[in-house]
Amino acid sequence: MPFLGQDWRSPGWSWIKTEDGWKRCDSCSQELRNESNQYTLNHSIILNNGEEEIFNSECEYAAKKRKKEHFGNNTAAHSFYREKWIYVHKESTKERHGYCTLGEAFNRLDFSSAIQDIRRFTYVVKLLQLIAKSQLTSLSGVAQKNYFNILDKIVQKVLDDHQNPRLIKDLLQDLSSTLCTLVRGVGKSVLVGNINIWVCRLETVLNWQQQLQNLQMAKVNSGLTLSDLPLHMLNNILYRFSDGWDIVTLGQVTPTLYMLSEDRRLWKKLCQYHFAEKQFCRHLILSEKGHIEWKLMYFTLQKYYPTKEQYGDTLHFCRHCSILFWKDYQLAWLLKDSGHPCTAADPDSCFTPVSPQHFIDLFKF
Repeated sequence: MPFLGQDWRSPGWSWIKTEDGWKRCDSCSQELRNESNQYTLNHSIILNNGEEEIFNSECEYAAKKRKKEHFGNNTAAHSFYREKWIYVHKESTKERHGYCTLGEAFNRLDFSSAIQDIRRFTYVVKLLQLIAKSQLTSLSGVAQKNYFNILDKIVQKVLDDHQNPRLIKDLLQDLSSTLCTLVRGVGKSVLVGNINIWVCRLETVLNWQQQLQNLQMAKVNSGLTLSDLPLHMLNNILYRFSDGWDIVTLGQVTPTLYMLSEDRRLWKKLCQYHFAEKQFCRHLILSEKGHIEWKLMYFTLQKYYPTKEQYGDTLHFCRHCSILFWKDYQLAWLLKDSGHPCTAADPDSCFTPVSPQHFIDLFKF
């Protein structure tokens, strides 16, 4: 059937074959019209007045096309893969043709199950955040759909178990900024899919942000609490954190934790963990008594230099086989399985942990 439609970016109309020839299926367009009415949101909650006017004008433009176009992100067919490893080839050879792209890697690796693993959750969120900042438009249509489907699972997980809401808020803030820029700059960049799809995605992200803002933590009325622990144990807990914002948040729970969270030695150790001495000298902050303000220095240095990233588990890259894979530690211990079909004599010596930024850099040609 040839492509038929008023817009070359449109998926076309639905047709059925009858005895008199091909006829348009009006029932399909009616379904899409009803579905598009579900995406309504008060955008003034997130956007300021100037951005709201621009966004509303874009929505009016997009609403004219919603009657015949489908928001592909809500289709029933989700393209999730369950592969534990993929071969990363950057050029064609006699054995392999083509090359592996970022979108293909994102489609094939099992990120859907990884977000259910507490060791990999933060890693996947950071990877999605980096993609949102700079690589979103480079993904294929299927990869973009998988991206938002996985993001939907993450948001629902946070809303259910109330864990790591700050990470998701930061991710959605970066994603909404990127989507706002793309929607307002229609025609300045090549977008996969119709502008209507991107507007609907922005509406969905804004809706997620509103849900997280309204999230209420459940209070525990029975059992032991942090207040019941001795001071030395509370102090040990604070010294285990590698993120300054976690220390500040925990210090807001009780006056005792606030006192412990203001300890200068705690912030000094945190600064020494993340930053070098040369960086201290460039941004030295002293108090009126001549003491170094380590807490202020930490948040100041954080603006200029990247902090060390800590993840319970990451993807690994085999330099011998050029394979990117999730490592199964239980199988590795029980069956001596490296997580992929490695042909090296000593597979463990060939493995390199892949940070989120390294993952993206692997697919830059």
